[in-house]
Amino acid sequence: MGKINVLIIEDDNRLAESVGEYLQLADISCDFAHNGASGLKLASEGSCSVIILDINLPKLDGLSLCSQLRKAGSDTPILMLTARDSLDDKLAGFRSGTDDYLVKPFAMAELLARIRALSGRRSNQQQILRVADLEMDIDTHQLHRAGNSLTVTSTGWRILEHLMRVSPRAVSQQELESIIWGDDMPETNSFKVHLFKLRQEVDKPYAQKLIHTIPRHGYCVRGAT
Repeated sequence: MGKINVLIIEDDNRLAESVGEYLQLADISCDFAHNGASGLKLASEGSCSVIILDINLPKLDGLSLCSQLRKAGSDTPILMLTARDSLDDKLAGFRSGTDDYLVKPFAMAELLARIRALSGRRSNQQQILRVADLEMDIDTHQLHRAGNSLTVTSTGWRILEHLMRVSPRAVSQQELESIIWGDDMPETNSFKVHLFKLRQEVDKPYAQKLIHTIPRHGYCVRGAT
């Protein structure tokens, strides 16, 4: 795992400084924003491993900030810190796109452990997926390539969504079939039929192919390398 960089969006300066000092002792670098507007700007422009986000922020609240990042396609893991501890508050946080939730007051050691766990992956909460000129809007269930609207089957959508989420990594046919059908596998070779139809819609009219077969590894969606 490489160097971890954390963006702390917290309007309580004393708490932000305490968290930053503790994380820096663990060799984690920190950037700071003290309101939602500046936090959104830094989160959108920067490259951080994890975002620590308070809910009660001036200028732009944490739930709105998180939602805007996800709708813009951000896959940076977000950990919300808040004094709100009800189930409804937590569900609102997850609906807005957070990956984890820690209620104040909290132990610094637990915060560090959660940051390390989050930093090793990308969030699956983003609402816009993009690979090259292919764009998938999870919220509106729309798919576009080079500005053109595409129509795929529900199974094709699920295949494509998973491949775009993990792009450029290759995924085995077995893993994709498990995601689509679980234990209720069809008897016929339905997967390759769905993949063929998906390629016809996504790739056939375009010079650059995005859906690739990787021998002995499976399939991937990736642009030019």
